[in-house]
Amino acid sequence: MPKTMSEKILARAAGVPAASAGDILWVNVDKAMLDDILGPRVEIAEKMLEIKDEVWNKDKVVVISDHYTPPANAKQAEIVKFTRDWSKRHGIDNYYEYVGPCHQIMAEYGHVLPGTVVLGTDSHTCMGGALGAFASGVGSTEMLGILLTGKTWLKVPETIKVEWTGRLAPGVMAKDISLKTIGVVGHAGATYKTVEYCGPAIEALSLDERMAITNMAVEMGAKAGLIAPDQKVVDFLAARDITTGYELITSDPGAVYCETHAFAAGELVPMVSCPHEVDNVAEVGALGKKAIHQAYIGSCTGGRYEDLAAAARILKGRKIAKGLRLLVSPASQEIWKQAAADGTLSVLADAGAAILAPTCGVCVGLHSGVLADGEVCISSTNRNFIGRMGSKNAGIYLGSPLTVAASALTGVITDPRQFI
Repeated sequence: MPKTMSEKILARAAGVPAASAGDILWVNVDKAMLDDILGPRVEIAEKMLEIKDEVWNKDKVVVISDHYTPPANAKQAEIVKFTRDWSKRHGIDNYYEYVGPCHQIMAEYGHVLPGTVVLGTDSHTCMGGALGAFASGVGSTEMLGILLTGKTWLKVPETIKVEWTGRLAPGVMAKDISLKTIGVVGHAGATYKTVEYCGPAIEALSLDERMAITNMAVEMGAKAGLIAPDQKVVDFLAARDITTGYELITSDPGAVYCETHAFAAGELVPMVSCPHEVDNVAEVGALGKKAIHQAYIGSCTGGRYEDLAAAARILKGRKIAKGLRLLVSPASQEIWKQAAADGTLSVLADAGAAILAPTCGVCVGLHSGVLADGEVCISSTNRNFIGRMGSKNAGIYLGSPLTVAASALTGVITDPRQFI
């Protein structure tokens, strides 16, 4: 019987010949990721010491301090220190801090491989599906069991097929694909399901763009977001000296999907998600002249090199609107260095942007650019919930890096196509 990517990957991880949606499987975890905000400091460390003094496989555990780095106060600094000390005490060599949001670091450092199961204490772990991994977020208590045994149970999800045909028009980005899809499926429309993106428009996207799409699968309630791995994934891994140890698993022709959605990429226009739900989606042009106080380009969703370069193309030789703040946080140290080396960061800074460290801080409202009462921000990040970036009386709009850059120029939420 033909199988979906999720069915095939989870069957491999469970060591069974085949699996179907709805099956409960006891699977082997290939990589376990903990971050500073929901990792060792949340009940895991002390309980682990009570039960066992070692993790099941130190090479398969990754710990990343990203939400509280750089720390904004003593409490945050203590959390990062605790995470650092815990990792050292338990011999976790795969410990990273001050280098960027965890999902980008997991990909860049070769911890996400096609055909594997990657679980992490952050809901946007699903970004790893851009590399063909079954990647998903889990709670801290479930992670404790994984640390001790290397296993967990998973229900094989049903799969929603999302097909995008054609090609994107100039001024439209992968983020617009993501927002359009979420607007149609709804914030709970894919609960505990896999959303599998396919079609010529998806195949034409770079890995940077694909990661922006799978990253936000959880905003539909999805357990995982998947894109079939191809030569672009192979090349990405080869650039990191990884040529073996993985399998390019794709869905079989005739695989069973619980529902299917079809979109034409050529008809897509720049989209925005309006406060205070990600699925509250509208075309940019429908908002009129919505004034903003802050624009933000960054995070594990919208801070990769291609995002920064796209924004720089719009901002080059121009200045942001008077009285507006434009914050830019590259998604990793590697991206920061690449964008610095070719002048991209200088273009952004010359336009009036403040260049920040690679961090989750702004996105999650912990530091580096929180919002005051009544302020409005347009952001290339993944969530716009009440209080997400500071005050509960602030408003957050989500858009592509191009839309954010264009809006920074005008001071109102703006269709970027006029600057292309």
